[in-house]
Amino acid sequence: MHKVTLIPGDGIGPEVTRAACEIVAASGAAIQWETVMAGMKAGAEFGTPLPQSVIDSALRNKLALKGPTQTPFGSAYPVQVGGNVYPSVTVALRKELGAFANVRPVKNYPGVKSRYENVDMIIYRENSEDLYMGIERMVDADTAEAVKRITRSGSERIARFAFEEQRKLGRKKLTVAHKSNVLKMTDGLFLKVAQDVARDYPDIELNSRVVDALCMELVVKPESFDGLILQNLYGDIVSDLGAGLVGGLGVAPGANVGPVCAMFEAVHGSAPDIAGKDIANPLAIILSAVMLLRYVGEAQAADRIEAALTAVLREGRHVTRDLGGDAGTKRFTAAIVEKLQA
Repeated sequence: MHKVTLIPGDGIGPEVTRAACEIVAASGAAIQWETVMAGMKAGAEFGTPLPQSVIDSALRNKLALKGPTQTPFGSAYPVQVGGNVYPSVTVALRKELGAFANVRPVKNYPGVKSRYENVDMIIYRENSEDLYMGIERMVDADTAEAVKRITRSGSERIARFAFEEQRKLGRKKLTVAHKSNVLKMTDGLFLKVAQDVARDYPDIELNSRVVDALCMELVVKPESFDGLILQNLYGDIVSDLGAGLVGGLGVAPGANVGPVCAMFEAVHGSAPDIAGKDIANPLAIILSAVMLLRYVGEAQAADRIEAALTAVLREGRHVTRDLGGDAGTKRFTAAIVEKLQA
């Protein structure tokens, strides 16, 4: 039995995570949930949007499934954990759990409207450094500056993680994105480290792209890419671009992985305007749960869920409005459960 910290989150979070839990249960996977609260509701109840108990639970279980959370307004860094301050619950969790790798699969599913076909790649984003370290200052009243920090150790860690994952999945190519034609030291270091690591993986082809050229190629021929390695800022942008290639954030699962803990999450927002109306699309969190199952070795259950949701999407009779149907969250979930039980 795998015990997993469950963070339902805000807005539509409780609805979509409930759907994912029902589907995981129907698959027969040996998962036990430990539910904790983070986000705006937690802030109102506990005085902080991220209680220490949430972090303790995730570290104890070494696994978490997270729904979307809202960031409180009114402060540039509204989330405090111990002596550290963060701009959001999600960023705080990634940092406190040591989750250095953000993993975003980008894949076409039948019945999900897209301009492209045969897209199937994985984006590996370095999660801990770059401009997102938040080292900023006001030089004077008219000038602000930020520090871009890239380390050899951080770059090697994400590169090796990406190569290991590609090898495990039987994939044969990786592309490292950079802007070393301008940022010769920082991006140059990131590129060189990836190239050095590639020598240990002769079975996987590594090529490189300047990040702006990569974006152009992604909207011209995305099916030609197998895996991408990116720094934190570029990865944040390109992973959402990737989601747009296959139908949007509503079909985009994600994971944040570190040496101690792995947190799987839907990357879309909490959509408070549709919360409680039974119209939210739970597909992203279901696919994130599929990633979690594969991570813990429940491959058979993961395959069964993916086959069931693919069948429901292909039929198109019981899907949510954003996917072209008129089913609610509960009916969409029930349709997948019915396929699993057939």
